[in-house]
Amino acid sequence: MKHLIAPSVLSADFANLQRDTEMLNASKADWIHVDVMDGVFVPNISFGFPVMEAIKKHARKPLDVHLMIVNPDQYIERFAAAGAAVITVHYEACVHLHRTVQAIHAAGCKAAVALNPHTPVALLKDILVDLDMVLIMSVNPGFGGQQFIPNTLNKIAELRAMADQVKPELLIEVDGGVGLHNLGQLIAAGADVFVAGNAVFAAQDQLQMISDMKEFDQHLSKL
Repeated sequence: MKHLIAPSVLSADFANLQRDTEMLNASKADWIHVDVMDGVFVPNISFGFPVMEAIKKHARKPLDVHLMIVNPDQYIERFAAAGAAVITVHYEACVHLHRTVQAIHAAGCKAAVALNPHTPVALLKDILVDLDMVLIMSVNPGFGGQQFIPNTLNKIAELRAMADQVKPELLIEVDGGVGLHNLGQLIAAGADVFVAGNAVFAAQDQLQMISDMKEFDQHLSKL
């Protein structure tokens, strides 16, 4: 499968979300990544249902919703109703993770689990077969524009080896410090889906940056 690009609207211009969403519609991006933060699980607050519903109104690509919140179970149905195609919860935030994953599937969404940088991938062994995707955080969650943590590459390779045994079609997503400079290494390690915030929205030509990330092999051949 060709890798997927999921630009994060956390780095978009909040005063021009419709414009930026329509730019993503016109781009080669596959998904639109929506970071939801509550100021408790992570030391930042982003946005909730009204903003997500506004994005959904204009988006023509699936919404990849990353819940960086405590007690995500109570909001799963509302995020599904607000337009989520994929719902990611954090391993560290879920007491009964299998039940949470079941609830996401019951709401009609793909289910994913995120791991913070300090959390070993081995902890997902008993639930991996039930997941559609695992999100490996390559920075500490809460803020955009952070530096990529190099050990992420080892975690991706370990997870890919685990998944190949029980769920070969599992998607591995990476979020944090992702750009053209490390995309090749991440693909080689076994990642499939790439969240890009500043790499896209701080680029002079956003459409070209997304195209270069999506058509990475062709981009390399031009260098």
